[in-house]
Amino acid sequence: MLVGTLQIKCYAPYVHSLKEKRMIVKSIIGKLKNKFNVSVSEVGQQDTHQTIIIGVAAIADSTAQCDSVLDHILDFIEANCEAEMMEVIREIR
Repeated sequence: MLVGTLQIKCYAPYVHSLKEKRMIVKSIIGKLKNKFNVSVSEVGQQDTHQTIIIGVAAIADSTAQCDSVLDHILDFIEANCEAEMMEVIREIR
């Protein structure tokens, strides 16, 4: 059993309030949970309205499967979120 994790930092310059940010974060988290069946949470900078940091954890049988799931998650976020991905920390254990 392998656990793959992602920490994704996004920048959304168009967000002007925490309420607006929460709507975006809840939408991303809900879509990721439904589509990929992974654990997702906002893991940092919750009081900063233009910075979004999301943590994702997925379990897989092999390194190749884990890499594939994490790649699909990154592609999905890039396609479905207007925020710009600034940094991605990826780890498989």
